[in-house]
Amino acid sequence: MTPPVESLFVKAQNTTLPKSLRPTSPPPDNVPKHKHVKDLKLRTKLNRQAAHAARSKALVEDAELLLTSEAGQMQVETELERTWRIGQADIVQSAGQEAAKGRRELKLDGGPYRSRYSRNGRHLAIVGNMGHVATFDWQTGTMHAELQLQETCRDITFLQDQSFFAVAQKKYVFIYDRDGVELHRLKAHIEPTRLEFLPYHWLLASVGNNGFLKYQDTSTGHIVAEHRTKLGACHTLAQNKHNAVLHLGHSNGVVTLWTPNIPHPVVQILAHLGPVVGLSVDPSSGGRYMATSGQDGVVKVWDCRNWKGTVREWTTRGGGAELEWSARGALGVAVGGSVNVYTKPLIQTPHAAKAPPPLYLTHPIPHRPLTSVRFCPFQDILTIGHNAGLSSILVPGVGEPNFDSTEADPFENKKARREREVKGLLDKIQPDMITLDPDFVGALAPPTKLTTAVNDTHDIPFARLPRLERLRVQGKADETEIVDDDEDAAEGDGDKNDKPESRAEKEKRKMRGKGKSLKRYLRKQRKNVIDPTAVAIRAKLEKQREEKRVAKAIENGQVEARKPSALDRFRRA
Repeated sequence: MTPPVESLFVKAQNTTLPKSLRPTSPPPDNVPKHKHVKDLKLRTKLNRQAAHAARSKALVEDAELLLTSEAGQMQVETELERTWRIGQADIVQSAGQEAAKGRRELKLDGGPYRSRYSRNGRHLAIVGNMGHVATFDWQTGTMHAELQLQETCRDITFLQDQSFFAVAQKKYVFIYDRDGVELHRLKAHIEPTRLEFLPYHWLLASVGNNGFLKYQDTSTGHIVAEHRTKLGACHTLAQNKHNAVLHLGHSNGVVTLWTPNIPHPVVQILAHLGPVVGLSVDPSSGGRYMATSGQDGVVKVWDCRNWKGTVREWTTRGGGAELEWSARGALGVAVGGSVNVYTKPLIQTPHAAKAPPPLYLTHPIPHRPLTSVRFCPFQDILTIGHNAGLSSILVPGVGEPNFDSTEADPFENKKARREREVKGLLDKIQPDMITLDPDFVGALAPPTKLTTAVNDTHDIPFARLPRLERLRVQGKADETEIVDDDEDAAEGDGDKNDKPESRAEKEKRKMRGKGKSLKRYLRKQRKNVIDPTAVAIRAKLEKQREEKRVAKAIENGQVEARKPSALDRFRRA
């Protein structure tokens, strides 16, 4: 039986939402009211800003109360003891029962293996060089999919979540669902060697033996950008999670930084004397530090803010090393037959000598070569891929203990995963927003140069403008009209003090620059064409010349400077 409308109206009037569900919570106490400001509009704006700041401060204090977990590290009792002397057996015995499950040894055929964790750290994907692919929930041991592709596989990565994963196979990139069913074959990605997925942009990036870096939007299926690096085959790829810039290491020792909206590297440095084999960016410092390793056996830490040399560098034994930063700023270095872990701040402190920083933890692995190093998100676990399978060790204090359930929730169910996927699609960032400095959003735009558009507005990027338009924007185009000899003489009167010119001098000055191919091209473009943009630019240049002439006349005392008036505000510009 349907209740009457009047009763529903009475209930709606007497019912209030809880504070947590209200669109705007009431401001905290002791918020300044700015009653001394007479302007009502300015006072309202200041009150709103003060209430917003007070509310944000209260929310931060509440969030700090909820973050009960703390990231601890191994500490020694005396100065003679060292943390790197503690083995995995002692750590497992001292850790809890759930934490001890992270210590695993997976012996598999078909190596060497590479691994990749999902964003929430719950699921693990592995791929062997001989074609063995598997994805599973490592905490419960539930196998999602296991494939024997019977061909060379070089890398693997999850997409937006554990529902889909991409495999860099011998010739193309293939996308599979959670059950291992092949969904897509990306023929545009030829002979891929490394894969990366940008979660906030929904972009799958790959680099291959042909030296092309390609971005593909996984939500629409379109190729967003395709860059030719011109540096040969690339086997090292990493992303900066702070600004989504991709870092590539090449065989000639060069490290390049790429964005999908610029066809050339935004940064290019010579990092090593040999091929770059390891590359990683520190996520704990907002992408501030980058670590590289080369075949020359040197590990270097760079400051991405200025690129003025290395912050720290040291030599390792065994040639090239695989690198990976943890969420708390610990650097894992897998080289030779062991994996070493270094912690900050000593690893980020400038040091003159090429001595290695103090070692935090080391673990020997007899199965060479060591091909991958991955830290598990929100866990103190380091997974190393090698020729005989995978080894997971416990590294106390390297994982982030507190997680944001809106970003990556290790305990999310099926409904929460769907909601997060839909929200991620709605909040997807366009590829054009990827830049080296992400703080430019919301900043004031710099003053524009002379443009070719009327009223200084056009939507065409600079790289796509015709050559003449680019010259105009750069100020290198010859926009002056051909003038008579009398006008030329009139313009030069101020410099030559009314001295008569000979016929030879006039002819020489008249033909100056007439033989240049650029000016012939520009005259041909202007022939019988009335371009409104050119007319606007000509008027703007003429106005600038007039202003310079008046300023020079005022300086010489020929013209009296005009006094400002109160009515100048009503004059048209």
